[in-house]
Amino acid sequence: MTGDRTRPRLSRNGSRPKPPIRIVHLGLGAFHRSHQAWYTQHAGDAAEWGIAAFTGRRPDAATVLAEQDGVFTVVERSGSGDTFEIVGSIVEAIDGADVGRLTELVAAPATAVLTLTITEAAYAVDATGSTGGPTPLARLVTALAARRDAENGPIAVVSCDNLADNGNVARQAVDALARAKDRGLAAWIDANVSFVSTSVDRITPRTTQADLDVVADSCGYRDEAAVVTEPFHNWILSGDFPAGRPRWEDAGAVFVDDIEPYENRKLWLLNGSHSILAYAGLVRGHATVAEALSDDVCRGAVEGFWDEASRHLTGDDLEIPKYRKALLERFGNSRIAHHLTQIAMDGTTKLRMRALPVLAAERGAGRSGDGAARMIAAWVAYLSSTAQFHDPLASDIKDAKRLDGEHRTAALVGLISPELAKDTAFVSRIHRQQVSLTATSTHA
Repeated sequence: MTGDRTRPRLSRNGSRPKPPIRIVHLGLGAFHRSHQAWYTQHAGDAAEWGIAAFTGRRPDAATVLAEQDGVFTVVERSGSGDTFEIVGSIVEAIDGADVGRLTELVAAPATAVLTLTITEAAYAVDATGSTGGPTPLARLVTALAARRDAENGPIAVVSCDNLADNGNVARQAVDALARAKDRGLAAWIDANVSFVSTSVDRITPRTTQADLDVVADSCGYRDEAAVVTEPFHNWILSGDFPAGRPRWEDAGAVFVDDIEPYENRKLWLLNGSHSILAYAGLVRGHATVAEALSDDVCRGAVEGFWDEASRHLTGDDLEIPKYRKALLERFGNSRIAHHLTQIAMDGTTKLRMRALPVLAAERGAGRSGDGAARMIAAWVAYLSSTAQFHDPLASDIKDAKRLDGEHRTAALVGLISPELAKDTAFVSRIHRQQVSLTATSTHA
C-alpha cells in the first residue's frame, strides 16, 4: 500500500550521533534542508557542526521535523531516477516564535554562524527600525543583544536569500533595528558581527504527498519532512567567519572576494527567468516550470531577457553560455514539479531585483529593455487575471486592480517603480505587451 501508515517513522535512533549546535538558522523550510543543511552534512568536519533551525511564518516544519529528531531524507530527482540520502545535520527544530530558545542559542559561546532563509520581503525595514511586528530580523536583534550581554564574542550572519548584496542588505536592516532598540547594541554589532553575502542555487519545489509516498515505498520508512530537489547545487560565499565555519568547500561551496557578478548571474538568469515563466506561464494555463518552458511564447520571453541580461554579465569565470544551457536542462526536468504559483509569490519585491536592474542597464545603454519590460508585463497580466496572489503589497495591488486599462497598468508598475509609472510611453509599452501576451493565450 502506497504511503502505508504502518511503516516505521524515520528517526535518528542513536545511529546518527548529534553534532553540537554551532549554527543557528532562521527560516526552516524545504530549501534550507536541501541546501545549507545538505552542505553542512557533506562538510569534512560535519561531526563538529550541528544546526538549530527555527521556522518562519508557521511552526509546522519544526513540529514535523522534531518528531523525527531532526533527520530527514533528501530526494535528488533527475531524468534517470531518484536517489535518497538521510541528512542529520539539523539537531534541533524549533518554532520561530520561541524567542527564548533563539536568544539562548545565539548567546551560547559555541554558536559561530547564523544563517538566514527568511524570504526577500523579510528584509524590509524603515529608517526608524519599524517592521510592523516580531519579524525574524527583530528576533535576531534581540538574540544578538543577549550575545553581547553574555560577552561571548563575534559571530557571522550569513544571508541565503535571493537579494543582490544580501549580506549588506541584512547588515543595514539589522543596524536600523538595533539603533531603534539601543545605539550601544548597534555599535557592538558593527564591531562584532560579520555579514556574509551569498549566492544560493538549488531548485527545491514543495514536497507533495506523492513524494512522501515515494520515500515510503523506496526506503521502507515514513518521512514527513522529506524534500525533493534537483541534483544540481551551488553556493558562493563572500565574507568573514570570525568564530569559524564548517568546511563547506568539501561539498562544492566556493568562497570569493567579489560576489556581485555571481549574484547577478543567478538573480537575473535563473530567478529572472523563473519570474517570466511563472507569470507568463500561469496566464497561459501552465502549472510548472517545465510546462511553461515548452511554450514557445514563454521560452522566447526567457531567451530575450537572457540576451539583455547577458550583456551586463562580463568575465570569463561566469561562463554565461554554459550557465544558460544548464538552466534550460534544469528547467526542462519534468520530474521536478516546480509549481509556478510558488515562484509567483512576492512579485513586487522580486521584480525590483530581477527586472529593474537589467531594464535600467539596457536603457542606460540606449536600448529599449524590452526583455526586462516583458517580465513586468507578464506580472501585470498575471495579477489582472487572478484574485489569488501573495505579495507584501497585496492591499495596494487590490486597489490598483480596481482601475481599468493603462491606468491599472500604471498603478501596478508604480508599486515596483514610481519613476517608471510616470513614463507614459513605457506604461503604454507594458500595457501592449501584457495585452499581447493574454491575447495569444487560449486560457486568458
